[in-house]
Amino acid sequence: MPAVSCLPDFRPSQSSRRSRLVLVDAVSWTLPIVIGLLCDQAGIPLSIEVFAGNTSDPKTVASQVKKIVGHFGGGSVTFVGDRGMLKIPQIEHLSEHGMHYITAITKPQIESLLNTKVLQMELFDQPLAEVSEEQLRYILRRNPKRAAEMDATRANKLARLEHKVNEGNAYLSAHPRAKAQTLIKTLSKEVQKLKLQSWVEVKCGKARCVALQIDESARNEQAKLDGCYVLKTDLSAAQASKELVHDRYKDLTLVEQAFRTSKTVELEMRPIYVQLENSTRGHALVVMLAYRLVHELARRWQTLDLTVQEGLKKLSTLCVVEVELADKTSCLMIPEPSADVAKLIELAGVRLPTVFRSRGVKVATRKKLQENRSSR
Repeated sequence: MPAVSCLPDFRPSQSSRRSRLVLVDAVSWTLPIVIGLLCDQAGIPLSIEVFAGNTSDPKTVASQVKKIVGHFGGGSVTFVGDRGMLKIPQIEHLSEHGMHYITAITKPQIESLLNTKVLQMELFDQPLAEVSEEQLRYILRRNPKRAAEMDATRANKLARLEHKVNEGNAYLSAHPRAKAQTLIKTLSKEVQKLKLQSWVEVKCGKARCVALQIDESARNEQAKLDGCYVLKTDLSAAQASKELVHDRYKDLTLVEQAFRTSKTVELEMRPIYVQLENSTRGHALVVMLAYRLVHELARRWQTLDLTVQEGLKKLSTLCVVEVELADKTSCLMIPEPSADVAKLIELAGVRLPTVFRSRGVKVATRKKLQENRSSR
């Protein structure tokens, strides 16, 4: 499944339309808008779209399908999305356009498949297992690290609850008029808050002491799927092996990385200072193009021991010198850069002029930008 590698305004010719894969995700910002990002399997952004703030993630898929068909030429495309994005209506919509999908199923869906004997728990003991049912394939795996994290979190919650029980019992002992039932109600709310109610219950013991009753069988039942996840796809084994399906789903982290980078490395997706819809969409597009540059710089600077942000900071030390001539005209000269800056420029494939004409344009710095905005 070769990937698409093109900008949003690229329209491939009929001969270049091949099987390809795209990654999709959407995230809600603090402002009431939703940003939908479409990437190829290498994590390179292909398109960005701004939706209204009340748009749920699944509702953003249809426009991406329309975009793939009308703008990128369609063809045999596989959409990769998490369990909150690709649901039954979205999967049916993809099938109508001859597209495939890779997604994950929820924990209740896994339990349902276990109850109907489609899946078996022992399959999670394998490094990567596969089960086929009609036209669907399920890829199963248990992440030991994630399982250990979930077990540690559960133990930590229980320890916090036991600490509150000890504090409450000490209070009951020091205050004879205090009621144990009041403490039980308070601790029961804490159990609900920590989501331990399926295997922990607060009971009143002897001598006005409160104790926790733990159902070990229920605790083990809740923990049996720790670290387990199941991927679902309609791709045949001939189209993609189980290893490839698993790797492509894990590539969703590239989309998450794109979102995180868009909020850091001085790209500043937010705060958004514009108000009109077109301006907001333009702002998002510029940020996406800036991320594309960051992505390319990271690739070209990968041999250097620095981040893109550190490289940009080094480049900011390179300034121009304005030279005023005898006839009152002026020009701008770029001094010889330092060795580390010269290396960054060389790897970036940029050729700097030594002298260029001054147009008298003053670029606002960040401090001046705020000052100019407040003076309007």
